[in-house]
Amino acid sequence: MAGAEEPAGRQSELEPVVSLVDVLEEDEELENEACAVLGGSDSEKCSYSQGSVKRQALYACSTCTPEGEEPAGICLACSYECHGSHKLFELYTKRNFRCDCGNSKFKNLECKLFPDKAKINSGNKYNNNFFGLYCICKRPYPDPEDEHLGAIPPESGDFQEMVCQACMKRCSFLWAYAAQLAVTKVTTEDDGLVLNVDGVGDQEVIKTENGAHQDNALEEDVPEHGKAIVKEVKAEQTNEPCTSSSSESDLQKAFQNQHLNTESQSGCKLEELKAKQFIKKDTATYWPLNWRSKLCTCKDCMKMYGDLDVLFLTDEYDTVLAYENKGKVDQATDRRDPLMDTLNSMNRVQQVELICEYNDLKTELKDYLKRFADEGTVVKREDIQQFFEEFQSKKRRRVDGMQYYCS
Repeated sequence: MAGAEEPAGRQSELEPVVSLVDVLEEDEELENEACAVLGGSDSEKCSYSQGSVKRQALYACSTCTPEGEEPAGICLACSYECHGSHKLFELYTKRNFRCDCGNSKFKNLECKLFPDKAKINSGNKYNNNFFGLYCICKRPYPDPEDEHLGAIPPESGDFQEMVCQACMKRCSFLWAYAAQLAVTKVTTEDDGLVLNVDGVGDQEVIKTENGAHQDNALEEDVPEHGKAIVKEVKAEQTNEPCTSSSSESDLQKAFQNQHLNTESQSGCKLEELKAKQFIKKDTATYWPLNWRSKLCTCKDCMKMYGDLDVLFLTDEYDTVLAYENKGKVDQATDRRDPLMDTLNSMNRVQQVELICEYNDLKTELKDYLKRFADEGTVVKREDIQQFFEEFQSKKRRRVDGMQYYCS
């Protein structure tokens, strides 16, 4: 019937129902996430005095340094104390950064927590993130509708770190590791530049419409370190029998001997991986837990990391996971139980009385909520208010009925 109200039961079916357990679990999850991101950073003291902090939670203030101005980053404490009412971009964490709050980049603001700052922090590095944009595609952050990095994250979500395409291009040695370690293996079934050994030329593999591959010899600038083993020899694919003076097995044996000699002489994991076929693409890569521990740390590789300014890859405490775990541990240590704090401030009699009151409240609230669970009904705000009103009423009746005796 038009205009008729729907039955109450029908309305309750349409309304989303959230149980108290769901609310508590969601609250705990959000609290754990906050502890992970913010727990490793001080929420009360400006981090400037610590110099370039190894890793910390950072923010950019769009109110003070909008797009068109110089980029600047502020620490967690300054985001609260100096920019509490401003529009902020959350930058998650950055490494080796010193708080800019109140320096020359802020024309009309003085830091309330540490005003005596240098005009500029020359060691800081900035990008489009400081204006609320992704660093490569320059789209607004967050932007869930688009793929930004030339690669879709693995559906399983089973990866710990991501290396963007710009960093993969700058640190091209990682492609040799990606073939073996990346969560989504980059194989020669994909389009890209295939690299291997013997100095004839790198191969660009391009899929044709029917899925076959075309190979084009390319010349690529390769670092001297491991240069002799980053080229590929590809036999011509024909229907004619091989007429070469060296058979395929002979070539394979020669390759294996060269590989073993190279490995024994250098002891370099990277050269060992470069001796295998791998591919380079213009894309981001996704990596599993502890993948950094498998990077070579020989003298030549360590020098290469230093030259590329990526020595942090060899630091097990540099990862976001290590930072998050530290935050959780610090928060767990600092987090105090308000009940225990209250108990410690009381004498023995008061402690016993409070514990009894607490146990009564806990028992009665549990029994009260169990009724709703058994009936499958939703607990509303007025239900909780009613419970506490009744609880206080019972408490007053108990106190009023007490008899006191002289001892």
